[in-house]
Amino acid sequence: MAESVDTSGSAASSGDDSLPLAASASSGKPASPHGEASPPTASSDDVAAAQRGAWQGRVDFYILEGPSASARLKLACKLAEKAYLSSQSVLVWHTDPAELKAFDDMLWTFSDGSFVPHEPLTAAVAPDAPILLSAGTPPSAMVDIIINLAPDLPPCLSHTSRVAEIIDGDDARRRAGRARFKAYRELGVQPASHNIRSD
Repeated sequence: MAESVDTSGSAASSGDDSLPLAASASSGKPASPHGEASPPTASSDDVAAAQRGAWQGRVDFYILEGPSASARLKLACKLAEKAYLSSQSVLVWHTDPAELKAFDDMLWTFSDGSFVPHEPLTAAVAPDAPILLSAGTPPSAMVDIIINLAPDLPPCLSHTSRVAEIIDGDDARRRAGRARFKAYRELGVQPASHNIRSD
């Protein structure tokens, strides 16, 4: 059953400005997946890690009621900002370069007075910003959190201890989210769910 939370980090019935984003990894065991039309399948490395119980990470699903793509990206911005203000490193993972560019633009404008330093991650450049945006290039080092905006599970779970998944009310994105939720459970991870009240 999904926990109803406000946008300020505590379980509540009214929304304000932040999100429940704990720093440490907790429950869960295993690893990752990646697939396309069918439900995501784990990469061979992550399957092996999952079978060994090597990935002790945490997965949180943040669930928005409405089908707004912009609300989904804004929530991702808030998560990235909260992680940055907590001195955590973040990889924002997507497989849609156009939507990742829209997210990049929104990070500059989503909140008056906010500054969230970020850079695109490419195979040719190794940026050192605390927030990295990737449309397919895996990180070379560990990150504290992966914010997954892709329809499939990120193939680089071994590079983090925490994954944040965001689902809105769009039918296709909700179906993809359910497939990811199931894939995590099949890998031995029990995701937590949080109902987010929109602004």
